[in-house]
Amino acid sequence: MNGRSIIASQYSKRTAKVFYASNPASGELLKEEFFNAVVEDLNEAMTAATEAHYKQLPKSIRVAFLRSIAEELEFIGEELVARAQLESGLTKVRLTGELARTTGQLRLFADQVEEGSWLNAIIDTAIPDRQPIPKPDIRRMLVPLGPVVVFGASNFPLAFSVAGGDTASAFAAGCPVIVKAHAAHPGTSALAGQAIMRALHKSGVHHGFFSMLFDEGYEIGEMLVKHSETRAVTFTGSYQGGMALLKMVQQRKNPIPFFAEMGSINPIFLLPQALKSRAGQIASTYAGSITMGAGQFCTNPGLLIAVKSKELDIFIEHLKIEIERVASATMLTVGIYNNYKKRTTEVLKQPNTEVLAASLVLNADASCQALSIVSTISGNEFLQNPVLQEEIFGPYSMLVIADDTRQLTDIADILQGQLTITMMAEPSELAEYHLLIEKLKDKTGRLILNNPPTGVEVCAAMQHGGPFPATNDSRFTSVGSTAVLRFCRPLAWQNWPDEMLPDELKEKNPLNIFRLINNKWTK
Repeated sequence: MNGRSIIASQYSKRTAKVFYASNPASGELLKEEFFNAVVEDLNEAMTAATEAHYKQLPKSIRVAFLRSIAEELEFIGEELVARAQLESGLTKVRLTGELARTTGQLRLFADQVEEGSWLNAIIDTAIPDRQPIPKPDIRRMLVPLGPVVVFGASNFPLAFSVAGGDTASAFAAGCPVIVKAHAAHPGTSALAGQAIMRALHKSGVHHGFFSMLFDEGYEIGEMLVKHSETRAVTFTGSYQGGMALLKMVQQRKNPIPFFAEMGSINPIFLLPQALKSRAGQIASTYAGSITMGAGQFCTNPGLLIAVKSKELDIFIEHLKIEIERVASATMLTVGIYNNYKKRTTEVLKQPNTEVLAASLVLNADASCQALSIVSTISGNEFLQNPVLQEEIFGPYSMLVIADDTRQLTDIADILQGQLTITMMAEPSELAEYHLLIEKLKDKTGRLILNNPPTGVEVCAAMQHGGPFPATNDSRFTSVGSTAVLRFCRPLAWQNWPDEMLPDELKEKNPLNIFRLINNKWTK
């Protein structure tokens, strides 16, 4: 393991301040040294990335590169998972699954690049004799933006980090990437960075296509966002962090795209007939969803909403049993753990807020142990108190008990933008709640029926993004194959000779991709 920053696919030789990773479960510092990047590292990385962008990356090499990264990650999979366990407190089972997701999405993007239709090639052929003026030949497709800055996330040290979805989709678009490694898991980042370097050298990719900078503070991240050659920035994390970066982006002389996923309460609406027919099953499902991974998923269901009824009382009794038997879990960092305690204490001090259920099993031998909590509040109190409407990152959820179905709609009206909103309902009652459903469509990026929100499938149809403040740009997703569209722009060629056009736009369609030719999709 090399603790130095990777600059244009080589290790930095510059001397800088040292920092160490820590094990959140034990509180112990790990022995490996990591070196903060300096300004010279950043400038060298960005210069190389800009050079790599203008060299461009042919499709065949891009495909081989993405698949090679997946293979290199799998080759060091056991070591990578073990290190991620030490630095995150997450379980081996969870991280093994996350590694599979990481390699799977790399191969998904490789397949997408190989197929090619995602570039949205559009051709309008010339009509030289059109009156009163001739029509020119115009051909358009998506092209890469340029150097992309990726901020690694704390809660997914593999799938949203150095070789995660943002990096993979930027590579797929043909963009060089500079990763700001998350300071909570530098060893995991170092190993993943090494895997990308090996894949890069094997695939013959330009050396400037990948860099990774360490910094335990904020200085390097801020400089990356403000650098004149940066063409896009991605971030997954807190609302405060996302808004701070957004402000920096807005202060730039030349505007660039910024894609931030900043959190979500992910409300669950429990409709009466569903509770009547399967209260126990629903309670078990959502107890697992609330507490999974110590509640440190961006799709953790932090809000349950239902109308008071006998069926709801039955649901509550089942939920109490399920939550109480859940053992405490290690949170990702001391800071996240302290914030969880602070925020739950603040909310539970609000008038008429009560603890409905809490974990009874505490692992006293480990640090950063979060106890799962479900609180309850009336619909009226919830509507009047903005403090109750904010996300708490961790294994916490609040049950809001509405007086009637009309109040469900009132609650929907005040919800902010969400990554997910879920309806637990019987098919027979969906039509009755059509107005509520219509309102919820405007509040979320993914509307779920009878499934927990914590499963995010990596596929073409996935939408992982929603109205503000869940994300700052709800038109895009950070998960799934359409995530690549964040890092492209359209470019049109007018009246160019066929031999000078990209293969995607040439007359004989050498790549055999679907194209829109004179308003008809065809190969």
